[in-house]
Amino acid sequence: MTKTKLHEGIAAPEINFDTIDHIRRNTNQPTDVQELKGEQDKTQYARVVPESRSYFTVQPNFTDTLISFDKILENNQKLPVSDPRDAPKVAWLSGREYKNMIGEKIKNSRYQQMLQVLKRLNQIHPAVMPSEVEKALDTFKRDTVPEAASTKISPIDGFGRSLGVGRRKTSTARAWLVEGTGEVLVNGKTLSEAFGRIHDRETVIWPLKATMRVDKYNLWCRVEGGGTTGQAESLTLAVAKALLGHEPALKPALRRAGCITRDPRKVERKKPGHVKARKMPAWVKR
Repeated sequence: MTKTKLHEGIAAPEINFDTIDHIRRNTNQPTDVQELKGEQDKTQYARVVPESRSYFTVQPNFTDTLISFDKILENNQKLPVSDPRDAPKVAWLSGREYKNMIGEKIKNSRYQQMLQVLKRLNQIHPAVMPSEVEKALDTFKRDTVPEAASTKISPIDGFGRSLGVGRRKTSTARAWLVEGTGEVLVNGKTLSEAFGRIHDRETVIWPLKATMRVDKYNLWCRVEGGGTTGQAESLTLAVAKALLGHEPALKPALRRAGCITRDPRKVERKKPGHVKARKMPAWVKR
C-alpha cells in the first residue's frame, strides 16, 4: 500500500509547507499580499498550545498548585526554621472545602501531600518569611481562629468546682476538681479502695502529678462501665480537662504528658467463623 492510499484511508495527506512557500514566491502578487496569505495558510494548520503543562492531567488546577508550592519550597528550603511547637498555629482548609474551591475531585491522600508542603513552609522563621510564601499560605488558611476549635474548657461553678468528662473503651468518667489539700474519692471510695493496682492509682492522678498539683486540689470522681484499666484511663482524661478549668495555661504541659488526648482504641469484635477477632480455628485435613 502506498503512502497516498494510506492517507486516503485514515486521514488527510500531509501538508508540505515548503511547497506552499514556493508557490507564494513564484506568483505575481505583491509581497505584502503574499506574506498575508502565507501567514493565513500556516495558521490554518497551527495547533492551539495550552497555557499550562498540566492541561492534560486529571486535576490541572491541583497539579499546577502543587508544582508551584514545591518550587517555592525548593527556593526557600535553606531559610532558618522555628521549632514545630513554636510555629504559628494555622487552621487549614479541609479537603472538602478545597475541592469546592477549585471544582476538582481530589483524593485525601493527595491533599495531605500538599498540606505537608504547606506545613513545612509555615515553619520558616517569621523574621525571614518571604512574601511569596505568605501569599501561598494565605490561600489555604481558614477565616476561623485555631483556638476556637480546640478542647472546650468547663467553667468554674459557684462552689469553685470545674467538671471534666473522659472516655476510654466502654468506660465513662466525670471528675470534679476544687482547690484543697489533695484528697481523692472515686465513686465514694478512696483511691486505694477503688483501684487495687498501684499502676491504676497513678494513672488516675497522673495529670496532677505531671503538673505538680497533687496537694493543691481535691478530686471527686464518678466512673462507670468497663474494667479497671478503662476506668483509670478515662479518669485521666476527665481529671486533665477539669484541671484546665482552673489553669488553662497548663495545656501544653498536659499535652506533652499525654493527658488530654483521648485513646480511641477499642477491642476488635469477634468475626463469624473465627475463634476470636483474628484467630482462625485449627485446620483439619479430614
